[in-house]
Amino acid sequence: MKFALVHEWLTPKATGGSELVVREILQHIDADIYALIDFESTNPHSYLFGRKIGTTFLQNMPLASNGVQKYLPLLPLAIEQLDLRAYDVILSSSHAVAKGVLSSPQQLHICYCHTPMRYAWDLTFDYLRHSVMGSGLQGWATRYLLHQLRQWDVVSANRVDYFIANSHHTAKRIWRCYRREAEVIYPPVNIERFPFSEQKEDFYLTVSRLVTYKQVSVIVEAFNQLGYPLVVIGDGPQLETIRQMAKPNVQLLGFQPDKVVEEYMAKAKAFVYAACEDFGIALVEAMAGGTPVIAYGAGGALEIVLDIRKHPKDGTGLFFMEQSPAALIEAVKIFAASASTFNPQRTRLAASAFSPNIFRDRYLGFLDRCDRSYRDHIP
Repeated sequence: MKFALVHEWLTPKATGGSELVVREILQHIDADIYALIDFESTNPHSYLFGRKIGTTFLQNMPLASNGVQKYLPLLPLAIEQLDLRAYDVILSSSHAVAKGVLSSPQQLHICYCHTPMRYAWDLTFDYLRHSVMGSGLQGWATRYLLHQLRQWDVVSANRVDYFIANSHHTAKRIWRCYRREAEVIYPPVNIERFPFSEQKEDFYLTVSRLVTYKQVSVIVEAFNQLGYPLVVIGDGPQLETIRQMAKPNVQLLGFQPDKVVEEYMAKAKAFVYAACEDFGIALVEAMAGGTPVIAYGAGGALEIVLDIRKHPKDGTGLFFMEQSPAALIEAVKIFAASASTFNPQRTRLAASAFSPNIFRDRYLGFLDRCDRSYRDHIP
C-alpha cells in the first residue's frame, strides 16, 4: 500500500510533541510527506534533510518560514489543494487543519489528533483578549473568521475514518467538538535521551514556550513570593514581560540546546508546570530524569503524574488545582516538606510507560485493525 503522511507545517521552529510523533511514524512507515509549508528538507540539521515533501501555495508567501499562522484564513483552502489521490492510506498528524485533506471513498484516512484547533475552540477568548486583532471593528472580523473556522473544522472532521487522540483529555475534546470517538495512544517520549540522576540540586525548573496560555508568569510570581531558586528555560513573546517581573531568585536562560535542557531536567529538585496541556511531554521528560513534577491538576497531566498524597508508595509529583500563585505556593510548600519521600527510580520507571516502543506497537496495531475493518466494509 502507498502511504501519505500529512502534517501542518515543518520548520526549524516547530519542534514540539506533534513533530516527535511525525518523526516516530516515519521510522516505521514508508510514507510520502506533505505539509502546508516545508523548511526542514533544506535544513542540514533536520532528520528530514533532503527528503521530497509536498507543499501548498503558502510555501511561497512572504515570511512563510516564520510560520503560516499569519495566513490563518487561508489554511483550510491550502490544505484542500493537496492532491493525494495516488495513495491507499492517508495518515494525518493534526493540531489545526491537516485532517482536512480531501480523500476518496477508497482511501483510508486515520488522524492522530494532538488537539482540535485550539484558537478556534478552547483558546478563542484568550486569543481575542491578547491579540491586537481582538478588539474594535477588526475584533468582530476576527470573531467571524473564528466562527467560520469552527464550522470548517467540524465539516473536515467527517473526512477522517478513524481518530487517535494523544490523551483521554484530548479524546473528550474531540468528542465535544466533533462528536467522534477516538482511540487513545500516548505520544512517544525518548526516555533514554534524558540522563537519570538520584542527586538533586537546590533549584526548581520550568521549561516552556513563553506564551500566555503556558502560565509561566504564574510560576514566576509564585517563586517571587517564595524566594526559592527557579530556573526558566524557553523563549517566546512573553520573555521580556517575565524578565521584568522576575526577582533575583528567578533565573531566565531563554532558549537552550537540548543538552543543556536535559542536564537541568536531571538535576532539578522538581519540575514545575502551570499550563493545561492536551498531553504534556515535558512532564514525562522531567520524570525520565528521576525528577518529580509539580503540575496544574488538569488536562493530560492527570494521566502522567501520580499525586503522592493519593499514591504514597508510587507518587511522582503533586498537583495544584488553580492556575494562581497562591495555589502553586501552597503546593511547593507541601512538596518541600515531603521531598525526601519521592523516589527518583520510581519516577523514572513511571516515565517508561510512554516509551517509543509502546507507541510503535499500539500505533501500528491500531492501523492494522482499522485497515482490515475498513477494507471489509468497502463495497
